[in-house]
Amino acid sequence: MTDATNTTDTTSLVPATSPSLAPSLVSASVAAGSPEAAALVDHPRGAQNGLPGDRSAFGFEVVRRLDPTADGLGRDGFRHGRAGILHTPHGDIQTPAFVPVATQATMKAMLPEQLVDLGAQCTLANAFHLFERPGEDILDEAGGLAKFMNWNGPTFTDSGGFQVLSLGAGFKKTLAMDVTGLKSDDVIAEGKERRAFVDEDGVTFKSPLNGDVHRFSAEISMGIQHKLGADIMFAFDELTTLMNTRSYQEQSVERTYRWAKRCVAEHQRLTAARTGKPYQALFGVVQGANYEDLRRHAARQIASLDFDGVGIGGAIEKRLLGNTCAWICDEMPELRPRHVLGIAAVDDIFAGVENGGDTFDCVAPARTARNGAIYTRDGRWNVLRAALKRDFRPLEEGCDCYTCQHYSRAYLHHLLKAREMSGCTLATIHNERFFVKLIDDIRESIVGGYFDEFKRETLARFYANGSRG
Repeated sequence: MTDATNTTDTTSLVPATSPSLAPSLVSASVAAGSPEAAALVDHPRGAQNGLPGDRSAFGFEVVRRLDPTADGLGRDGFRHGRAGILHTPHGDIQTPAFVPVATQATMKAMLPEQLVDLGAQCTLANAFHLFERPGEDILDEAGGLAKFMNWNGPTFTDSGGFQVLSLGAGFKKTLAMDVTGLKSDDVIAEGKERRAFVDEDGVTFKSPLNGDVHRFSAEISMGIQHKLGADIMFAFDELTTLMNTRSYQEQSVERTYRWAKRCVAEHQRLTAARTGKPYQALFGVVQGANYEDLRRHAARQIASLDFDGVGIGGAIEKRLLGNTCAWICDEMPELRPRHVLGIAAVDDIFAGVENGGDTFDCVAPARTARNGAIYTRDGRWNVLRAALKRDFRPLEEGCDCYTCQHYSRAYLHHLLKAREMSGCTLATIHNERFFVKLIDDIRESIVGGYFDEFKRETLARFYANGSRG
């Protein structure tokens, strides 16, 4: 891969002062929902009839980097955090950025237009679930994921590798696990059956939808994701748990590397064969659990291959999130963008950004919203509490989201208690806006040179009352 994208430290780009919900860095970017982005859905950058997608339509440029500090986690105190612009065929993403998860080509309880209104720049869909229904051929016929879901902006798809953990071991996607004294390569979550089996060639799945048996491999995952048509997709990897033994983690890292080489080869073949399509960027995924030597080794392996970016994956012990990102970024070419998979606790977001994460996705804001958990600058709390039945204030004073501008805590309490779908919609709008704005504000603090102060003030306020968030 050529990493010769723009390298200028463009400190002249400053945060906009407008209260608009749109991405706030002044640049030549194309924001989701703009007329330029709408045109890109039908006429994406780098797509020409009869020709493979033009790879130059994808790239990353750095706007401003964090200064090194004595306690920086990278080599010699280096901090890998930066603000930048990620260019894709369907528009630009100002980074760091939060990527809302539209698992089945939709975010539960919300319309794509509502995501635009709350400032989302891009979305991520689940390749495995879209493979199961409606099928990748349907999305291909529709013109790709963005057009299928009427999303006028960049899209991501994951590889299906997560199913190795979620179906194989039966665990939900959990950042931190209590694994004290427990190491096993055949661990199963309580009350679950093993639905996925890994071998050298790939993974055999038992569908949670209907019990059908499916097969995923590097080549199958690439074929599915090419038909889904996202701007950014991920190589097929094996996701282990923190409970797996060191020996198994070593085997898994090497297997993921072998799969990664196959993914690159198949991606290049499909890019050449599927003419008239925009270029789809391929990110390799770095595994290695909590082991620094394995993470660095895996990062060097992925860096040696012709990937467009990197995914920081795997179950990571919470206390080591920042270290893990720094270890990986130490070993990666700087101008390959970095996506941190499945992170959405407020302190974890700061740790991830400070140590090199450019984009972040997680289902937690939407999932917790549907259960009444509300994120605010003063912590996370539950709107279903009886004390809020007569509380006619907004969910958060000063919040600019649609929900807080129009509805009260008492109304959300009522809707969610009554199991009205509109309650899920309004709660989700607020939580997604919280995370989109949080990372927008972090981005502005990097560009403005006040990241450390903003981090201290934000975390002190959010966790002052012992919030779990």
